[in-house]
Amino acid sequence: MSYTALYRKFRPATFEDVKGQDHIVTTLKNQIKAERTSHAYLFCGTRGTGKTTIAKIFAKAVNCENRTDGSPCGECAICKAIAAGASMNVIEIDAASNNGVDSIREIVDEVAYSPAEGRYKVYIIDEVHMLSIGAFNALLKTLEEPPSYVIFILATTEVHKIPITIMSRCQRYDFKRITIDTIAERIRELMEQEQVQIEDKAIRYIAKVADGSMRDALSLLDQCIAFHFGQELTYDKVLDVLGAVDTEVFSRLLRIVLKGDVTGTISLLEEIIIKGRELTQFILDFTWYLRNLLLIKNADGIEDVIDVSTENLARLKEESEIAENDVIMRYIRVLSELSGRIRYASQKRILVEMTLIKLCRPEMETDAQSLVDRIRQLEEKIENGIPAVAFKEAAVYTDGGSADSKATVRAELPKAIPDDIKQAVGKWSAIVSETAMPMKAYLKNAYPSLAGDGSLLVVVEDGLPSDYFKETKRREELERIVSDFTGKEIKVTVQSSEQGRNPEELFPDLTKVVSQVIHMEVEELEEEPEDLI
Repeated sequence: MSYTALYRKFRPATFEDVKGQDHIVTTLKNQIKAERTSHAYLFCGTRGTGKTTIAKIFAKAVNCENRTDGSPCGECAICKAIAAGASMNVIEIDAASNNGVDSIREIVDEVAYSPAEGRYKVYIIDEVHMLSIGAFNALLKTLEEPPSYVIFILATTEVHKIPITIMSRCQRYDFKRITIDTIAERIRELMEQEQVQIEDKAIRYIAKVADGSMRDALSLLDQCIAFHFGQELTYDKVLDVLGAVDTEVFSRLLRIVLKGDVTGTISLLEEIIIKGRELTQFILDFTWYLRNLLLIKNADGIEDVIDVSTENLARLKEESEIAENDVIMRYIRVLSELSGRIRYASQKRILVEMTLIKLCRPEMETDAQSLVDRIRQLEEKIENGIPAVAFKEAAVYTDGGSADSKATVRAELPKAIPDDIKQAVGKWSAIVSETAMPMKAYLKNAYPSLAGDGSLLVVVEDGLPSDYFKETKRREELERIVSDFTGKEIKVTVQSSEQGRNPEELFPDLTKVVSQVIHMEVEELEEEPEDLI
């Protein structure tokens, strides 16, 4: 006899066996007991949460000859036929492969015939959002007024794609993600039946990786058991099979990145790769680790929410004292951007290495969070007695214009610049990222400066960008976004640069001036100990 996967072998046969969806199970059982079933249901939720399973149990329950408390008996001829997939009363349709008008018209024609046995014909249409518009329209009238012996159950993972005309004719049930505790409890129960020894820590990790899906949890468990067949399933073995990384490694990585140690970071990544860890999962897990760290740092009594062991919780609390909020949020942002690209990348390792270097070197970015991280790194170096990297001073040439006659001076932020303009300049990268296309594209090479009337001057390239901002409503839209970021009303003037001429000769780039001021302040901090001697 061939092997049956765990998620199929232990698929619930009655409502009592279903885990994590009590709000739906109770409602359906009460409807069946009171003979108040609807003609159409819409089951929504993520994968593996029990939509199709509950639909089949419901189909058995409404046709069962000996049901008790709203649940099917599982012993009568109709229950056995439905469980074996041999009943003419329950028709399962995969809308992903039968999404045309003709497939739905066949259903409409079949509806006219009453069930050969039992009381109801139940149509279960899985992934119903895949139906074409024509197919939805063909189903519409029948779905609204079907014969009394017909029940439709529509299941979908993407409810936002269902036309409102279909949704308004169905009773909607939203399936929740199953909690880690519920999944872990179910795994323990099944492993006792299968007589497989497994560590509690391994169970909870599988439950966490499943991300609310019972089916995913049992599939992962099946994979781990097969790899280490006949052995006790430990936490380390589960990590090996799933290509995951222990949380202790994330702690080491975070501390290395906070020090700005590029060599140490790349060496640790090399160690992770040699162990065969999967880089996409590694990035997701590290991002989740930072999320937990942020919650620990900013909320009290959050231990139950983050769901980590006592040992890891102590480590997180320790690290929450050495990492600032802005720095953690910057790391999460950069890693989240990476996770969106790495799935389809052909050179995943290079992409991860570039990102880790970016985390260690905040000067590679110009947003406010990166500036805060740069200042933090410099302060740590000064406190530890390590000289910071010398910054290039701004060079100003004399009238002669030769390199020999240049004098170095520190650029100072003009005192005439209002505080709200300084604030807008500091958040310029975030402001640009908040705009929608095509404005974002036209602002890509723009920079902020100061107008003669003290307003914010935005210098854009000549041509299409300049023409785009000639319309008043577009400039006003940019003003609104800038004001939202600063919390103050700021007037914005848009100026185009002349072709063949450097615009910074007339309109200085304030983002560079702000950066030079930071350099100046750091140099003064380095000189202070010498002055005190």
